[in-house]
Amino acid sequence: MNTKINYNRLGTIKTISIGLIAFTFLLLPFISFSQVKATIDSTSIKIGQQITYKIEVETDTVNSVVFPVGQTFMPLEMIEAYKTDTTKQQAKYKLIKKYGLTQFDSGQYVIPKQKIIIAGKQYITDSLLVKVNNIVVDTTKQKLYNIKPMIAVEKPASDWWKYVLLALVIVSLIGFLIYWFVWRKKPLTEEEQIALLPPYDRAKLALQKLDESNYLAYDKYKEYYSELTLAIRKYLDEKVYDRALESTTDELITRLEVLSDGNQIELTKDHIKKIESVLKRADLVKFAKSAPDVELAKIDRTVIDQEIDYVKEALPEASEEEKLLDLEYKKQQEKKEFRQKIWVTIAAIIFMLGLTFAAFSYRYGFNYVVDTIFQKDTKQLLEGVWVDSDYGFPPITISTPEVLKREEVAIPDDLIDKIKISSFKYELEDKFTVDITSTVVKSSPDQEDAPSPETNVLKAIEDNLKAIEADGGRNIISNKDKFKTPNGAEGVKTSGTFDYPIDDDKEDYVNGQFVILSFANKDVTQQILITYLKDDIYLDQVVERVLASVELNQKED
Repeated sequence: MNTKINYNRLGTIKTISIGLIAFTFLLLPFISFSQVKATIDSTSIKIGQQITYKIEVETDTVNSVVFPVGQTFMPLEMIEAYKTDTTKQQAKYKLIKKYGLTQFDSGQYVIPKQKIIIAGKQYITDSLLVKVNNIVVDTTKQKLYNIKPMIAVEKPASDWWKYVLLALVIVSLIGFLIYWFVWRKKPLTEEEQIALLPPYDRAKLALQKLDESNYLAYDKYKEYYSELTLAIRKYLDEKVYDRALESTTDELITRLEVLSDGNQIELTKDHIKKIESVLKRADLVKFAKSAPDVELAKIDRTVIDQEIDYVKEALPEASEEEKLLDLEYKKQQEKKEFRQKIWVTIAAIIFMLGLTFAAFSYRYGFNYVVDTIFQKDTKQLLEGVWVDSDYGFPPITISTPEVLKREEVAIPDDLIDKIKISSFKYELEDKFTVDITSTVVKSSPDQEDAPSPETNVLKAIEDNLKAIEADGGRNIISNKDKFKTPNGAEGVKTSGTFDYPIDDDKEDYVNGQFVILSFANKDVTQQILITYLKDDIYLDQVVERVLASVELNQKED
């Protein structure tokens, strides 16, 4: 069989894989202790009987552990995965994961090696042999019935809606939290409501609150005059003189006189004198601790109230330009507040996504989460819906991630009447290939010098290795071993490693692996060639699952 392998774009993928692995080691804790053991409760069962497959892991409490998921026990079928039993022993965890397995055909089956990921590091269990025995039925005592007619069975519904619902719930929760804490128009406090009032209204409200206080009833003149003078000082600070709060009484009065003399404010000398009188009396109360008459204090309150009105009337009306500037300032403030909300929203989303990523990375491992987010093709290949099908004749039964497609094989004209070749292949973007080839030789009954099946197998293996080398492969290291399918067919397994080019110039090489299963009898030679990228934990599991599913159906006479 001649198989051509395309190796484009593997270099970039290899570089990314190495970078992700290096980054993982920076983030995940150092694994100081881990032990993995796999056992089954019985090595011999009846058809349909359940056996319990148990994986025991002993590791540090800081390490995350990911057990096998899905139908990774083929050719046995997983019917149930039990909850993980966790026991803490000092600074270590002992985790026990159990699976219920069964098989509905008799024969000897090998439970393939299982991969357990502990803190990003891969551990492999031993393969286990299980014998499935027939159930002997005494037909002399067993009542027999006619075969029931076929009934239509609906295809089980997909669980995709559960993931969509979960995603919608998470997005809705994040959106609600961001709206509630960032975008929601929160009710204003009393201080915030007062701050939004115009200066005149705030001054009037301050006097109103002063009236509601009981300062004068309890002879608290200092507090009374402090609130009284603060009301007019704040108003003057915002509308007349921007240093009114920090100025002394003499400085403030002098400034008001200058503004009045310069016709910047229409405030008469008499009004200025009234303001000065109240401010100086307040200074005496606050600093000299004098105690004025209650009625005089009430008169001072009335004076301040009137003078605030006079100052308002004395202020020049704002020009259109000033009004536009004020409006523009408010718009700029609104835009600034809007931009702040945008940045807070982005920061909140990034934080919550980062927190979610960290939690899943701690639980399942960094690489696994990254590969899930970016939909790594080899991971999707492993976790997708696999296809069980027969190829060639005699048929080879095999489970693959995708259906193999028939390929035309050119046969020399002088051999068309002597051999028949059928080939089926699947390829994943130069990372993984499965190629099944069946070669039938039409030999004459009286032919005595026909090569033996062993010779045909060795010749086919040699042709495959030459094809790999012809496509640029080098440093090919292979070893042969016996191989037996679950249904008892025996063959030869050739596996090994090689380097192959990632560009047409054959300058940059990466590492790959290959497996060749070869079967032969008198007139039929069948081969399964699998090539795949090295150091990809998902492809390793894919290949193991494919090899565990191979069955060779003998040719019927």
